[in-house]
Amino acid sequence: MDEKKNDIDESAAPLIEHLAELRNRLIRCVVAFALCMILAFSVASHIFNFLANPIVEILQQNGQSPDLIFTGLQQGFMVNIRISLFGGFILSFPYVSFQLWKFVAPGLYKDEKNAFLPFLLASPLLFILGAAFAFYIVMPLAFDFFLGFQQENENISDLVGITYLGTINEYLGLTMKFIIAFGVCFQLPVLLTLMGKAGLVSSETLAKSRKYAVVGILVLAAVVTPPDVITQIILFTVVYALYEVSVILVKWVEKKREQDLSSYDVSETSSKSPETKNQ
Repeated sequence: MDEKKNDIDESAAPLIEHLAELRNRLIRCVVAFALCMILAFSVASHIFNFLANPIVEILQQNGQSPDLIFTGLQQGFMVNIRISLFGGFILSFPYVSFQLWKFVAPGLYKDEKNAFLPFLLASPLLFILGAAFAFYIVMPLAFDFFLGFQQENENISDLVGITYLGTINEYLGLTMKFIIAFGVCFQLPVLLTLMGKAGLVSSETLAKSRKYAVVGILVLAAVVTPPDVITQIILFTVVYALYEVSVILVKWVEKKREQDLSSYDVSETSSKSPETKNQ
């Protein structure tokens, strides 16, 4: 009875150690996020001024005053809170990823580490690339499209003037939606290539599923972007291009896997001794 109890205790010990390590790393992640959030809150006004550049430039080009308003007493404070949450997530993301990697890496073989590490590095780079694409290209086009519906009050008798008076809360929400949507969509090559490396999808399956991918991307573009055709077309074009890149990457992964298997078979055959072959 005592031997059985000892076996149970020994099997439970590694699990407790893993849970303790996970707890410690999660605590570090929360602390890092809190510190980055405080740092972002201290410079929230500068971050908002940077995020407001697209709308400010377009308003100035239209001869308008580049002002945004808030209609609730608490909106100015809540905008700073949202900026600090958003900035804290962006700033702490590399450290959080590093902690997750340090937790998972000991359980992986050397070949698995070498295979997974490039995707871990590519994911934040692609997110930054997608966010920059949204901020510098898509957002100016979308805001210019929306502001094009303004009309000047030339004759009060037959025309009512329409002027944009944007709130900081509305503008920040729209900007964050653009950045997060494009950043996440740019993760498509990483996701599909990892699935291809794990054998969950094949390049042939992805190639045959193009028509379904087109429909899915169109639905995605309609959901995550504002209701204007220009932004939806841009997002659809970019995401579909990333889908085709993913097909090529999965095909490359499959060829590399076949080469590794063939080289392994050759080395296995050549390692056999003549005595073994004679037997």
